[in-house]
Amino acid sequence: MNPSYPPKASATVLPELAAFVAPFAPLLHNAQSRHSLHRYLTGLLSDLPRKNCETIAATVAGTSTERLQHLLTDAEWDAQTLTAVRVRWLSARSPHQGVLVLDDTGLPKQGTASAGVEQQYSGTLGKIGNCQVVVSAEYVADPPGVPGTSQPWHWPVNAQLYLPEGWASDPVRRARAHIPVEETGATKLERALGLVDQARAWGVPFQVVVADAGYGDNPPFLQGLEDQQLPYVCGVESTFGVRLPDEVHAAVAAATAWAAAPARVRLAGNRGGRGQPKKPRPAPLYSAQALLDAQPEAAWQTVTWRAGTKGPLTKQFVALRVHRATGGAHLPITDARVTTGPAGWLLGERPLPGTAGERKWYFSTLPADTPLQRLGELAHARWAVEQFYEDAKGECGLDDYQGRRWDGLQRHLALVMLAYSFLAVQALALEAGSSGEAFPPDAAAQPARRPPAGPAGAVRGSHALARRHQPQPPLSSEQKLTK
Repeated sequence: MNPSYPPKASATVLPELAAFVAPFAPLLHNAQSRHSLHRYLTGLLSDLPRKNCETIAATVAGTSTERLQHLLTDAEWDAQTLTAVRVRWLSARSPHQGVLVLDDTGLPKQGTASAGVEQQYSGTLGKIGNCQVVVSAEYVADPPGVPGTSQPWHWPVNAQLYLPEGWASDPVRRARAHIPVEETGATKLERALGLVDQARAWGVPFQVVVADAGYGDNPPFLQGLEDQQLPYVCGVESTFGVRLPDEVHAAVAAATAWAAAPARVRLAGNRGGRGQPKKPRPAPLYSAQALLDAQPEAAWQTVTWRAGTKGPLTKQFVALRVHRATGGAHLPITDARVTTGPAGWLLGERPLPGTAGERKWYFSTLPADTPLQRLGELAHARWAVEQFYEDAKGECGLDDYQGRRWDGLQRHLALVMLAYSFLAVQALALEAGSSGEAFPPDAAAQPARRPPAGPAGAVRGSHALARRHQPQPPLSSEQKLTK
């Protein structure tokens, strides 16, 4: 035996893991694949520093590298189907007040042959590097799933590999990496909106979408959420354009009057009454930073959104009702570059006086009566997906897949999310002090349902959305294999 690996674990399936996987195992069509599924999941939950087919086979008894590779490439099962069944199962047992968090992460890679790998920006690396990028969605219970729990319950909905244009348009590379024909070069924003569609179709009980400025600073992405009547809180850049409601109303009234006026009246507005009629202009366009910097000091309020490991997490916030917008007043109101979206909240964040930190900006379409406390909590709900990335990489082998094939990576992602969901269920049961029932009785009995379509579905009140997730499942294993 290779001395760098710990002693072999027993070939017996952990009983808690077997019970959790039971509803999903029949999706694999033969006994050998189902056995490999249990072995692979056991390896993902192990203390191995690297969790790939070779290291798992060397540590977990009853399998081999070839069998595990077969599970990820040639066995008869569909990763998307497994994910859909898992999500529906969890959704039916989740509180019906939730948040859907969208984000992406980089998986560092060597070489150029792995599906989707290229030199591209990765938030994980904090720079441009050789990596794959995965776009994902995370469900966060709001409020926590069990009364009195100290953390919100959260679990991954889905994760998809982003395919850069250089890959999408290269048939030779696609063939080598087994990328299916229907897999297109959709942008990260388009993939994120697709994950929202999947979440709704699978019955994920969320009412609000949360994303960072990489998504929120793109009007087409916000428009996609608005078209689905989904309230959101998204980070934006300091240059994000907005208009004030009173000035928008005035500009609309002026444009309406101009359109209804006779042609001679329109021409009269031109110097000398010649040339084309001067078209009305949109309301003034402001940047998020300029507008919030102009607010009086008294408008900033202190908000604590959760308890951190070093004490309460507290910043100062201010919020204004605005319309998201593009195109300045030098353009006619009919110019294609001029847009004025629905009214929402422009939210500013800054560190407490005397403390270091950066300023941030957000835009939200939550209703006008939403408390500032609530806006601040939701602005920081992204913590859950960041914690998923950290834990899934550190505990479930998210970035340890070494194969080059697209289908192998998608299956690996599906199994990582299944393993993480197991840890989430075990952690919920442990924190609730349950002896077997890991879900609130009322949540377990209710069928999954789609979120309300429209602002009326916005979640009200002030609940702590983010407490550090510490999945420590109470597993029985003589080999102390799992965490």
